[in-house]
Amino acid sequence: MRILLSGSSGLIGRAVAHELRRQGHDLLVLVRRPPAGDGEVYWDARTRIDNVSQLEGIDAAIHLAGRSVASRWNRAVKEEIRTSRIASTRLLVRTLASFQKKPHTFLCASAIGFYGDRGEEPLTEQSPAGSGFLAQTCVEWETAAQEAQAHGIRWVGLRFGQVLSSEGGALQRLLPIFKWGLGGPIGSGRMWWSWILLEDAVQAILFLLEREECTGPFNIVSPNPVRNREFAHTLGRVLHRPAIFPVPALLLRVLFGEMAREVLLASACVHPERLQEAGFHWRFPELRDALVHAVGRASG
Repeated sequence: MRILLSGSSGLIGRAVAHELRRQGHDLLVLVRRPPAGDGEVYWDARTRIDNVSQLEGIDAAIHLAGRSVASRWNRAVKEEIRTSRIASTRLLVRTLASFQKKPHTFLCASAIGFYGDRGEEPLTEQSPAGSGFLAQTCVEWETAAQEAQAHGIRWVGLRFGQVLSSEGGALQRLLPIFKWGLGGPIGSGRMWWSWILLEDAVQAILFLLEREECTGPFNIVSPNPVRNREFAHTLGRVLHRPAIFPVPALLLRVLFGEMAREVLLASACVHPERLQEAGFHWRFPELRDALVHAVGRASG
């Protein structure tokens, strides 16, 4: 297939690009710097895509771009988080819809932040959106992406949980702390963490890319969410280190404000009901196996 990809410099995007090329797909990449070759196209994610004619004839688009939420939020940061997702999605959908031969598929990132902080409630794709900045952002993000359907393009929403990799994301930041023996649960440790190993996340994206019958939102998580304290203790055992130093919730609120409440301290027990029903198989469905694999790659 001839595939357009955004967000190729991010953790998931790098891995997706590598796998698509390995499988022999013809990949075009949207970049925010001068293009380095024929396989790259410049775009300003809010306003324009250069050389749009170069994209004519693509079979599918995978949109993974968006500003990281991992920082202290203020009004400007929140607006950048929001517009980097929503404006770029609207731009892509308008562009795809303008083609004489439209692509058959549009896969667009989203997040389990859609559900908000839901405590002990089991969550599936049928669960309603939660409240808060992230939940509202995800609702608007998915609404913008769904517009592709009005133009006859299949839309799949990728609601990512915590993606585990030694090469980026939360696990990369946690590994040095735990290796020093200073790791532990966050606050009470009771909040649910819904996670997936990077390799399984990539395979889930490719699985959904190839299956025409799969439309709408899919939770990209392991079938086995864990509480934060179990995550911490499992990571400690994998690294042969204690995990007994809890991070005070009050400290996180002081350091990160609203972001701490909506991301670090939020509880979302998310299940990948639709992926399971579609027949997807996880290579690493259990946390310990996933962490052993990720930590092994870090030290290999």
